[in-house]
Amino acid sequence: MIPQQWASPCGNQCTQKYAALTQIPWRVFCKKGCDPEGETWEECLGECNEICYKDPVLKDRQWSAYIDRSPGAASYSEECFYACVAGCGYKFDIPSEKVDQVHPNRPPKPPTVREPPPTVEANPPESSPTTEDMPSTSA
Repeated sequence: MIPQQWASPCGNQCTQKYAALTQIPWRVFCKKGCDPEGETWEECLGECNEICYKDPVLKDRQWSAYIDRSPGAASYSEECFYACVAGCGYKFDIPSEKVDQVHPNRPPKPPTVREPPPTVEANPPESSPTTEDMPSTSA
């Protein structure tokens, strides 16, 4: 058996498309597009969304998106999605023109709301000591 026969034709196409060392992560996500559980092009695209974008793991807890398994930064998620879609296209023999027209179907992330830090006075006003604060010096 020669090395080209070790991988599926879809996997081989991913390897060719993402051949550079700097593109190894995208090659991996492309190959994930080759092996989805879905039986159709649409199901494959849905799996790419699940793989590549962070959704909060805990309901109503936006911060919990950071403990999910997707690639990280928004630009990485987008690159992951396009690589995965390429794999889906190879698997289902979709023309590259149609594959290139697919865009992530994700709502924009809500802006992170940060509360302003509490204001702290640099030099609090000095209070003069009262007679209650002074030790008694009478004998």
